[in-house]
Amino acid sequence: MTDVPAEEHLCTRIRRAEQALMAHHEAVLRTYGLTMTQYTVLLTLARDDGMSGAQLARACGVTQQSMATVLTGMQAKGLIDRRPSPVHAKVMIATLTDSGRRHLDEAYQEVNVLERAFVDKFTPAEHKQFCDLLDRATETLIEQTPRPAK
Repeated sequence: MTDVPAEEHLCTRIRRAEQALMAHHEAVLRTYGLTMTQYTVLLTLARDDGMSGAQLARACGVTQQSMATVLTGMQAKGLIDRRPSPVHAKVMIATLTDSGRRHLDEAYQEVNVLERAFVDKFTPAEHKQFCDLLDRATETLIEQTPRPAK
Protein backbone atom coordinates (compact mmCIF):
# COMPACT_ATOMS: atom_id res chain seq x y z
CA MET A 1 0.00 0.00 0.00
CA THR A 2 2.96 2.35 -0.32
CA ASP A 3 2.10 3.19 -3.91
CA VAL A 4 -1.23 4.98 -3.36
CA PRO A 5 -2.71 6.52 -6.53
CA ALA A 6 -2.77 10.31 -6.67
CA GLU A 7 -6.59 10.40 -6.86
CA GLU A 8 -6.77 8.79 -3.42
CA HIS A 9 -4.47 11.45 -2.05
CA LEU A 10 -6.71 14.18 -3.46
CA CYS A 11 -9.90 12.56 -2.19
CA THR A 12 -8.37 12.16 1.26
CA ARG A 13 -7.29 15.79 1.30
CA ILE A 14 -10.70 17.00 0.14
CA ARG A 15 -12.37 14.92 2.87
CA ARG A 16 -9.98 16.21 5.55
CA ALA A 17 -10.60 19.79 4.45
CA GLU A 18 -14.38 19.22 4.53
CA GLN A 19 -14.17 17.69 8.02
CA ALA A 20 -12.06 20.58 9.30
CA LEU A 21 -14.44 23.13 7.77
CA MET A 22 -17.49 21.45 9.32
CA ALA A 23 -15.78 21.16 12.72
CA HIS A 24 -14.91 24.88 12.59
CA HIS A 25 -18.41 25.96 11.60
CA GLU A 26 -20.08 23.67 14.13
CA ALA A 27 -17.87 25.01 16.95
CA VAL A 28 -18.63 28.62 15.99
CA LEU A 29 -22.35 28.02 15.49
CA ARG A 30 -22.68 26.12 18.78
CA THR A 31 -21.95 29.40 20.60
CA TYR A 32 -25.08 30.81 18.95
CA GLY A 33 -27.20 27.74 19.72
CA LEU A 34 -27.32 26.80 16.04
CA THR A 35 -26.58 23.63 14.12
CA MET A 36 -25.09 23.72 10.64
CA THR A 37 -28.48 22.86 9.15
CA GLN A 38 -30.23 25.62 11.11
CA TYR A 39 -27.58 28.12 9.98
CA THR A 40 -28.06 27.01 6.38
CA VAL A 41 -31.83 27.46 6.72
CA LEU A 42 -31.30 31.00 8.06
CA LEU A 43 -28.87 31.80 5.21
CA THR A 44 -31.28 30.38 2.63
CA LEU A 45 -34.26 32.30 4.00
CA ALA A 46 -32.19 35.51 4.17
CA ARG A 47 -31.58 35.17 0.42
CA ASP A 48 -35.07 33.98 -0.54
CA ASP A 49 -37.54 34.41 2.32
CA GLY A 50 -40.75 32.39 2.27
CA MET A 51 -39.89 28.78 1.40
CA SER A 52 -41.54 25.43 2.02
CA GLY A 53 -39.95 22.66 4.05
CA ALA A 54 -39.37 20.68 0.86
CA GLN A 55 -37.56 23.61 -0.76
CA LEU A 56 -35.42 24.12 2.33
CA ALA A 57 -34.65 20.39 2.56
CA ARG A 58 -33.31 20.45 -1.02
CA ALA A 59 -31.32 23.62 -0.36
CA CYS A 60 -29.76 22.10 2.79
CA GLY A 61 -29.22 18.60 1.42
CA VAL A 62 -31.35 16.83 4.04
CA THR A 63 -34.53 14.77 3.90
CA GLN A 64 -37.93 16.41 4.21
CA GLN A 65 -38.47 14.50 7.45
CA SER A 66 -35.24 15.87 8.93
CA MET A 67 -36.12 19.36 7.78
CA ALA A 68 -39.56 19.14 9.42
CA THR A 69 -37.83 18.44 12.75
CA VAL A 70 -35.31 21.26 12.20
CA LEU A 71 -38.06 23.76 11.34
CA THR A 72 -40.15 22.79 14.37
CA GLY A 73 -37.16 23.45 16.62
CA MET A 74 -36.35 26.74 14.91
CA GLN A 75 -39.95 27.89 15.23
CA ALA A 76 -39.93 27.00 18.94
CA LYS A 77 -36.76 29.13 19.34
CA GLY A 78 -38.46 32.05 17.56
CA LEU A 79 -35.99 32.03 14.66
CA ILE A 80 -38.64 31.45 11.99
CA ASP A 81 -42.38 31.75 11.52
CA ARG A 82 -44.41 29.22 9.56
CA ARG A 83 -47.75 29.91 7.93
CA PRO A 84 -49.91 27.96 5.50
CA SER A 85 -49.17 28.66 1.85
CA PRO A 86 -51.80 30.79 0.10
CA VAL A 87 -51.63 28.26 -2.76
CA HIS A 88 -51.60 24.96 -0.84
CA ALA A 89 -53.13 25.01 2.66
CA LYS A 90 -51.21 21.89 3.74
CA VAL A 91 -47.84 23.40 2.79
CA MET A 92 -46.22 25.53 5.47
CA ILE A 93 -44.07 28.48 4.37
CA ALA A 94 -41.13 29.44 6.58
CA THR A 95 -39.99 33.05 6.97
CA LEU A 96 -37.27 34.65 9.06
CA THR A 97 -38.19 36.45 12.26
CA ASP A 98 -36.30 39.49 13.51
CA SER A 99 -34.65 37.22 16.08
CA GLY A 100 -33.65 34.77 13.34
CA ARG A 101 -32.12 37.57 11.29
CA ARG A 102 -30.16 38.83 14.34
CA HIS A 103 -28.90 35.30 15.07
CA LEU A 104 -27.83 34.93 11.44
CA ASP A 105 -26.10 38.31 11.32
CA GLU A 106 -24.13 37.59 14.51
CA ALA A 107 -23.16 34.05 13.51
CA TYR A 108 -22.31 35.11 9.94
CA GLN A 109 -19.84 37.72 11.20
CA GLU A 110 -17.95 35.06 13.13
CA VAL A 111 -18.15 32.39 10.41
CA ASN A 112 -16.88 34.99 7.95
CA VAL A 113 -13.67 35.36 10.01
CA LEU A 114 -12.57 32.08 8.40
CA GLU A 115 -13.18 33.48 4.89
CA ARG A 116 -11.01 36.49 5.74
CA ALA A 117 -8.31 34.16 7.13
CA PHE A 118 -8.27 32.28 3.83
CA VAL A 119 -7.95 35.54 1.90
CA ASP A 120 -5.01 36.47 4.14
CA LYS A 121 -3.28 33.09 3.55
CA PHE A 122 -3.23 33.38 -0.24
CA THR A 123 -2.21 36.02 -2.71
CA PRO A 124 -5.12 37.20 -4.90
CA ALA A 125 -3.79 35.06 -7.78
CA GLU A 126 -3.47 31.99 -5.51
CA HIS A 127 -6.96 32.57 -4.13
CA LYS A 128 -8.43 32.70 -7.64
CA GLN A 129 -6.46 29.64 -8.73
CA PHE A 130 -7.49 27.71 -5.61
CA CYS A 131 -11.16 28.55 -6.21
CA ASP A 132 -10.83 27.51 -9.86
CA LEU A 133 -9.21 24.22 -8.86
CA LEU A 134 -11.88 23.51 -6.23
CA ASP A 135 -14.60 24.25 -8.80
CA ARG A 136 -12.97 21.82 -11.26
CA ALA A 137 -12.66 19.18 -8.55
CA THR A 138 -16.33 19.64 -7.66
CA GLU A 139 -17.34 19.30 -11.32
CA THR A 140 -15.35 16.07 -11.54
CA LEU A 141 -16.99 14.72 -8.39
CA ILE A 142 -20.42 15.49 -9.82
CA GLU A 143 -19.55 13.97 -13.21
CA GLN A 144 -18.22 10.79 -11.59
CA THR A 145 -21.18 10.28 -9.25
CA PRO A 146 -23.30 7.33 -10.42
CA ARG A 147 -26.89 8.25 -11.23
CA PRO A 148 -29.80 5.98 -10.36
CA ALA A 149 -31.23 4.07 -13.31
CA LYS A 150 -34.49 5.50 -14.64
